Amino acid sequence: MNKILNYSFPDDLKSMDSERLEELAGEIREFLIDSVSLTGGHLASNLGAVELTIALHKVFDCYKDRIIWDVGHQSYVHKILTGRASEFNTLRQIGGLSGFPKQSESDADVFDTGHASNSISLAAGLAAARDLAGEDYSVISVIGDGALTGGLAFEGLNNLGVMKTKAIVIVNDNGMSISRNTGGIAAHLGNLRMSSRYEHAKDTVRSALNMIPVVGTGIAKGISDIKNSVKYALSSDSAVFESFGFKYIGPIDGHSIDVLVSTLESARQIDGPVLIHAVTTKGKGYSFAEEEPGKFHGIGRFDKHTGKAVQQEPGYSNAFGRHLTELALKDSRICAVYAAMEEGTGLTLFKETFPERAFDAGIAEEHAVTFAAGLAKGGLRPFVTVYSTFLQRAYDEIIEDVCIQKLPVVFAIDRAGCVGRDGETHHGIFDISYLSHMPGMTVLAPRDFAELYEMMEYALTLDGPAAIRYPRGGQKVLPEEFGVYSIEAGRAQKLISGSDVEIWACGNMVYDAFEVFKILDSRGIRAGVVNARFISPVDAVTLEETDGRVKLIVTMEDNILKGGFGSQISALAKKTQVLSFGWPDRFIEHGSVDELKRKYGLDSESVAERIIDKLEGK
Repeated sequence: MNKILNYSFPDDLKSMDSERLEELAGEIREFLIDSVSLTGGHLASNLGAVELTIALHKVFDCYKDRIIWDVGHQSYVHKILTGRASEFNTLRQIGGLSGFPKQSESDADVFDTGHASNSISLAAGLAAARDLAGEDYSVISVIGDGALTGGLAFEGLNNLGVMKTKAIVIVNDNGMSISRNTGGIAAHLGNLRMSSRYEHAKDTVRSALNMIPVVGTGIAKGISDIKNSVKYALSSDSAVFESFGFKYIGPIDGHSIDVLVSTLESARQIDGPVLIHAVTTKGKGYSFAEEEPGKFHGIGRFDKHTGKAVQQEPGYSNAFGRHLTELALKDSRICAVYAAMEEGTGLTLFKETFPERAFDAGIAEEHAVTFAAGLAKGGLRPFVTVYSTFLQRAYDEIIEDVCIQKLPVVFAIDRAGCVGRDGETHHGIFDISYLSHMPGMTVLAPRDFAELYEMMEYALTLDGPAAIRYPRGGQKVLPEEFGVYSIEAGRAQKLISGSDVEIWACGNMVYDAFEVFKILDSRGIRAGVVNARFISPVDAVTLEETDGRVKLIVTMEDNILKGGFGSQISALAKKTQVLSFGWPDRFIEHGSVDELKRKYGLDSESVAERIIDKLEGK
């Protein structure tokens, strides 16, 4: 680890020869494994991009040229090579380095990325701005083959190709998103990888011919002259990117710094858009990550010697996947649709049990939702299983193709609420707001696993769409006397009766509300707790019974306040003042969930004190 800390990057990199660059790659891998084992983070993707990142910084000026990292989870090496290695002990900690590119950290970070498939469109816009301003810098998009499955990537390719401006798109092809890639683009890139056998055979033949006196060189030159036609004859798939208007180079070895540097130097001289296809191995150089790249895509702290993660309790994702499999054993209509996140959303068991009923749409949430609408229209009961932050991309399709059609699609919204260390781009704190105003959409939030199971079964009884939002990580469990789970249509669950305050809490915030109750009770305040269950439509019957009976109604939600659950309660309560707790109207930075709750006054102690102040008129 100390070797990396002794460098002065990026300047030291520029003077290194090929041999030193190869040594540097090994040192960076060692540094990454040491650092991420202590902080957690995206390891496998960064290990696979070491040589590619070194080559980019060798050829380009990271402060003048524009390097755009699609998603950005593979930018750790870029951070190291731009002088941030000494801060890696703060990676993903509150106030520390982000796990994604961040303009506030460095001028070398061009864009705050976090979602997939946008880098080519960004490159096209930057290139157009450069040309209009008469400036001279290179624009490079680094996109993974997984992100290339997203529709936005193809919209960018379609536009950039016809612009005929200078720009470089690098496809970092490791055959993976988080799970292994599926679909047409994965098959296409696989065919291109196979065509590299032709390149190897051609080089062998050329070398042999060059050894033939006099005529050998001429024959070899002739072979070089017909390179494209022969290549297309053997692998016509390679012409696809050229049909978009790109000069295609590849596939090349994404772990050979010499090959990468020479390719990038050539590409920067081409007067037009270039696409470089670099083949890499996710998790390269760390056997555990190479064997299980999905596990090491995003991982918490782990033992670097064994590859074993620090023990974590079972999470909502796996609980959901297990129960969905159980339900599907009884109901042949049930199927699952997911966007390249089989493992992340807990669907591994379901896919193994029902491979014909598990549909990977690729990183294409819009397509996934409309595809599910088609399944529902055909008589099936699809569960669209997706992280909250990524479901945002399919807002229009949810309205147009599901809600207006009144189709029984169930949205299983994983990572709802604050997710902690991944920060702004990954917090799922907007879904209550954007789903609740959709006519016909039932939005539910379980307080624990048992209630999640009940809600899944309840959603299957509906004739229209439903969304079940649940948090990252494990459950919090209330005392046994509150273990009543039977879901009554549209009704909240009153856990504790109170006469001074009634706290309406959503999902995982029910446990926090119970902690607030205990604090208030110790201060002589008679508080009640209601498990809202139904976020939309709100249980107006129970609320009407509460309105006017207590001095204060309090709402708690793991969502932004604007347009959230609290705003719905405020609109309905006519006689009682409402005090709402949720995330403020801003993008929330990275840090642990508990730290962020304390910072923004959402921990139990802060909530209780504000309630007391409100009751006392402060």
